[in-house]
Amino acid sequence: MRLPTRPWRSPALTTLGCVLLLVAGGALLWLPFHTQNALDDWAVDLRAHGVPARAQVHDLVTKRGGTSKTMHFRYAVDGRTYEREVACVEVCRSIGDEVPIWVNRTDPGDFVTDFGQLSGHRGRLQGGLGAAGFMLLVVAIPLTLSRLRLPSRLRRRTPPRRSAAPVPGGTVRIRHKRKRRR
Repeated sequence: MRLPTRPWRSPALTTLGCVLLLVAGGALLWLPFHTQNALDDWAVDLRAHGVPARAQVHDLVTKRGGTSKTMHFRYAVDGRTYEREVACVEVCRSIGDEVPIWVNRTDPGDFVTDFGQLSGHRGRLQGGLGAAGFMLLVVAIPLTLSRLRLPSRLRRRTPPRRSAAPVPGGTVRIRHKRKRRR
């Protein structure tokens, strides 16, 4: 009696699934690097074409048990006062400090500081997706490599097994234990 076949368990589909996991993990890992490059380009553009202003740090907020700090800035552009936040990534200024900023002409809530930090919390989602992509690659690379057929010259060669060795007195002793089936 022949059992029904399962097309989703074919070796070709399994290999294709492994390769797709590999591609998805690579794309997710690439995303934060691409986003950071785009944000760096935007910061350079804001410094070149933005409206110069001075922002004052009016509050520091510590979140998540002291591991994350945020500076709250207050600044004026065209007679209007704005309040925005900037994450303390590399630089964290004290309350009352003035910071030179360059503000986007079309969106006054968007600016870059003199130390290169953009307003808001940009790139967090992409960073999380990049971490997920890395974990996906950690799983996908060994799976994909295990599915690939290596050429015979790359396979590890094992010495041939000898099944029995003669013992004085005419008896044969097995050198290797046989595996028992359960």
